[in-house]
Amino acid sequence: MDPYGVVTSVFNAQTAWMTHPQELSQAMQSFFVDALGFESHLLRIALGLPSEPLIQPHVDDVRFADPQWDKNAGWDVIKEIYLALTHRTQGLLFQTPGLSDLQRRRAAFWARQWLNALAPTNFFFTNPMAMRRALETHGDSLRKGADHFLSDAKASNIRMVDAKAFRLGTDLATTPGRVVLRNHLIELIHYTPTTAQVHETPILLVTPWINKYYVLDLTPDESLVKFLTDQGYSTFIISWKNPAAEMSHTAFDDYLTEGVDSAVQAVRNICKVPQVHLAGYCIGGTLVSTYMAWATRHYSEGAHPVAHWTLLTTLTDFSEPGDIDVFIDEASILALEKKMAQTGFLEGSDMAASFRLLRSNGLIWHYFEHSYLLGEALPAFDVLFWNMDTTRLPAAMHSYYLRQMYLHNNLVKPDVLTIAGEKIDLSRITQSLYVVGCEDDHVVPWRQAYRVREYVHADTPVRCVLTTSGHIFGIVNPVVQPPKRSYRVYEPECSEHSARCLDRAVQHAGSWWPDWLKWLGSRCGPLVNPPNTRSKAYPDLGAAPGTYVHER
Repeated sequence: MDPYGVVTSVFNAQTAWMTHPQELSQAMQSFFVDALGFESHLLRIALGLPSEPLIQPHVDDVRFADPQWDKNAGWDVIKEIYLALTHRTQGLLFQTPGLSDLQRRRAAFWARQWLNALAPTNFFFTNPMAMRRALETHGDSLRKGADHFLSDAKASNIRMVDAKAFRLGTDLATTPGRVVLRNHLIELIHYTPTTAQVHETPILLVTPWINKYYVLDLTPDESLVKFLTDQGYSTFIISWKNPAAEMSHTAFDDYLTEGVDSAVQAVRNICKVPQVHLAGYCIGGTLVSTYMAWATRHYSEGAHPVAHWTLLTTLTDFSEPGDIDVFIDEASILALEKKMAQTGFLEGSDMAASFRLLRSNGLIWHYFEHSYLLGEALPAFDVLFWNMDTTRLPAAMHSYYLRQMYLHNNLVKPDVLTIAGEKIDLSRITQSLYVVGCEDDHVVPWRQAYRVREYVHADTPVRCVLTTSGHIFGIVNPVVQPPKRSYRVYEPECSEHSARCLDRAVQHAGSWWPDWLKWLGSRCGPLVNPPNTRSKAYPDLGAAPGTYVHER
């Protein structure tokens, strides 16, 4: 009835508190302290005396940024009562006696969704900015908000960006290139060299198949692939097909063999080199890690097709996968499998909705307020446009991924998984590795991303870089002046990545991209003439961004 614990998780927490009356009595004292504090605060305000707010929003909570929430006593009281209720309720749920940590986090997560929905900023008559905007526009903001609401209702989504704001190949994904390989699962794009010579070892980028590949090729100023080509690297990228019902039985093995391995072999043949540099982003990095272990068994000794590799904010150890674990248990996966059995795939919007819930204030209720209550037009924001450009996931592949990786954490267990006929073990991987984590990443916690060091071969050289910002902007991190972000490089002996190690890490202003290039430059060989990409084996199949990226 409730596989995701939307109601039952909170009910179980309430029951647990009722069966621990002594702990409940102690916890309720905090509410009485708040009540006394509010009484004093209100009295001082009523007498016209200065009074500091008793409770403040979290640093990243911008819902109460309007000055009226602080200047006006009535609005201030509404804000503080709501924040006190929210913070105290969350604190109680995280401390619930008799429950596991996961049960506590799940109860707190779903309670937070209800509390976020009930925020005063989400209702017209308790939102001073909305009422002021309505008066200033003579009601036009409400008319526009109603139009936005009806449009979103038709789309069955609270939209974050204008769906017509950008055109692929014209505004986004504009780096020149050609499709050199197409099969039922991928298009392989080779970007046109912009330098007279290129490094001998080419780079193959494996992006997540949850969204389209062009997150690494947004505008020219933000494009990682353009940056690589301009620095003299032969750059290739995988563009995944958007699966339909007929691909329901496409397996994780297929993504490895028909996806990554087919692309690796094509890049080797086109560039006439024995090895490539392989880089994976997020779930694409998990597939790259699996491939690296698979290739050590599949290819004879000394014939591994990858010289060195990179993981960009990637999980290999799923024991602590971050906030997403509130959706991962046997009941949740069974419910998803039942849904996928009806269509053959998981709709991309379902996956996107889960990730939006992880940051519901910023990714749901912010747009609810600004679109419906304030009547503001949707922004033309390239990253949000990409974020809403979701893809479907084949039922067989997604079920396997959820169970084997998230639920059972089998990727890090030696010889437990058999992938495309080979038992895999990460400890057999010896190729040099560059790892990027992001400080504010809520999808892949950076400490968990670095745990790959514990599973690859003990003698494997690993460089760990920690960049500021989150899962997307930490990676889409172009070189700009003045620098917007910074990064740290861990000392080799800091294997635990504790707070102490973080303090000791060398910090650099700007993007981590140049640091990666410096690491690559010493490994990707001398400069040679660019490869000839037109041949009978790999004919020109059309200009980038290809055809798969346009599939809806």
